[in-house]
Amino acid sequence: MGFVALLLLAAAAFAAMAFWLRVDRLLWSMLGAALCLGGVGYAWQGRPMLDAAAPQRTTTTPPIDVEETQLRDSMFGRFSGDTAYLVAADAMTRSGNDNAAARVVLGGLSKLPQSFILWTWAGVTLAAEAGHRVSPPALLAFQQAARLAPEHPAPPYYLGFAYLEAGDVAKTRTLWARAVQLSPDGTPYRTEIARRLALLDRLIAAGAAR
Repeated sequence: MGFVALLLLAAAAFAAMAFWLRVDRLLWSMLGAALCLGGVGYAWQGRPMLDAAAPQRTTTTPPIDVEETQLRDSMFGRFSGDTAYLVAADAMTRSGNDNAAARVVLGGLSKLPQSFILWTWAGVTLAAEAGHRVSPPALLAFQQAARLAPEHPAPPYYLGFAYLEAGDVAKTRTLWARAVQLSPDGTPYRTEIARRLALLDRLIAAGAAR
C-alpha cells in the first residue's frame, strides 16, 4: 500500500505543478524525472511496514548567564591557567553534563592545588552536580578557597550563589554582604555584587510584606 500511495502522490504532485501552477510543457519531462528519482529513493530506503514510534523529547539546558560570566571574568581575569579550566567546565555545563564539569575543575586542581579560583569553581560545579545544593564536598571546596584567599570576594559570593540556588536566602544575604565588604571600592565587580545584594534585599522585603 505504501507504493500505491507513492504513485498517487506522485501523480497528484505532477498534475498540480503541470496544470495548477502552469509549469511550461517543456519542463514536464524534468518534473517527471524528479518525481521518479524521489520514487527510486523511497523504494531503496523506504520502510512502509516499520512500526510508528512516539516522538522522543530532547532535553535542553539553559545557557550560562552572560552577566554572571562577565562578573566572574571581572573577579578572576580571563587569560590564565586557572581560568582555562573554567572555560572547559562551562562547555560541559552547556552540554548538560554537570559531572564532567566538576571533573574538569578537579583535574585542574591536581595540577594547581593552590588555586583559590579552581577551589571556588570546584564548589560551584560540585554543588551543581549535587542537584544545586551545597553538598559537603562543595562546602569543603568553598572553605578551602576562602582559606587560600581570605580577602577575595569570590569565595563568599559563589558560596552565597550556591545557597541561593538551594533556596537558602538568609545565608545568601550574609555571604553577599561579606563579598561586598571584601571588594575594593571602584571595581566593577563591587558594583555588580552590590546590585545583586540590593535585588536580594528587595526580594526578602517583598516576601516579608506578604
